[in-house]
Amino acid sequence: MNKRYLTLISRIEDELSDLEEVVERVEKAWQRVEKSNDDLYLDSVALNLHGFYAGLERVFELIATEIDESKPEGASWHRDLLRQMGVEIKQVRRAILSKETINELDEYRGFRHIVRNVYTFNLSKKRLEPLVVELSAVFEQVEDELEEFIKFMEAEGS
Repeated sequence: MNKRYLTLISRIEDELSDLEEVVERVEKAWQRVEKSNDDLYLDSVALNLHGFYAGLERVFELIATEIDESKPEGASWHRDLLRQMGVEIKQVRRAILSKETINELDEYRGFRHIVRNVYTFNLSKKRLEPLVVELSAVFEQVEDELEEFIKFMEAEGS
């Protein structure tokens, strides 16, 4: 198999393993938010939700750089990169993410932007709750789609 593909597959799998832990940390911190209503646990949830999307974005950047050989630039590059993952590139690769997954991940991308630009004490439990409630299902969906992409790379690289 192509060494470049093997390296990329390993990096994606490693990132997915780390993201699984991030999801568990969000869920654990959210349980504490629910029990204690302590804003400091809310900060932990927000930070880990930020880390969730940041980790996925690292995977998308790897794919854009290593496979597509084209990473978006400019002010909207984060949004454009996510959209790029939903596009088939003829003679290069299939679409990696479904439109549904892209729409769901766009919520986390937008939240990550908020976390970077406001003080955490301005975040509300009400704003975080839908992201937390959907996180496990969204991660499972992304993981399934990335694993399908890995199978594609394995077949192409053989």
